Amino acid sequence: MLVCRGVRGATVAQADTSEAILTATQELLLALVEANNINVDDVACMFFTTTADLTAQFPALAARKLGWGDLALLGAVEMDVAGSVERCIRVLMLWNTERQPGEIVHCYLGDAARLRPERAKESALLELPAFRPM
Repeated sequence: MLVCRGVRGATVAQADTSEAILTATQELLLALVEANNINVDDVACMFFTTTADLTAQFPALAARKLGWGDLALLGAVEMDVAGSVERCIRVLMLWNTERQPGEIVHCYLGDAARLRPERAKESALLELPAFRPM
């Protein structure tokens, strides 16, 4: 039976620049798609949050640059908790799938692995195209 499930992930931008935010977000989105064999047509929507120290770009633009123009995307600022991961980008992807919750792979890349060490992924294994400014 097809149901809507949440797929979570997080990463860290190397700097508060448009290029760094887009590159980190693209890497995360492609890692989630690859790890779960997601057909983007089955994605209902995505929510992005960033820590307050990221202001140079909207992470949702990375999805648009991947060609995901028909998806509903929403961004927000994460709570500013002392000691939290800096320059962090989080995503919640709502995906229509027949998979059970335990079969979904959530991806936490780079320094964001501190958030969920049991779900950490080696981003160095991914070969992704670089972003080019519009």
